[in-house]
Amino acid sequence: MEKENQLEEIFERLQEMLKSMKYGSITLIVQDGKIIQMERNEKLRIK
Repeated sequence: MEKENQLEEIFERLQEMLKSMKYGSITLIVQDGKIIQMERNEKLRIK
């Protein structure tokens, strides 16, 4: 049950990151089969 809650929290945070980004990337850091860190790299495009 705890694992499901962690996955739900990770998914919710990913959704928030994606909604607030226009260009960039999100990197998931995995250790021992578990996501331990999320990194957001946002680009600003000048037209």
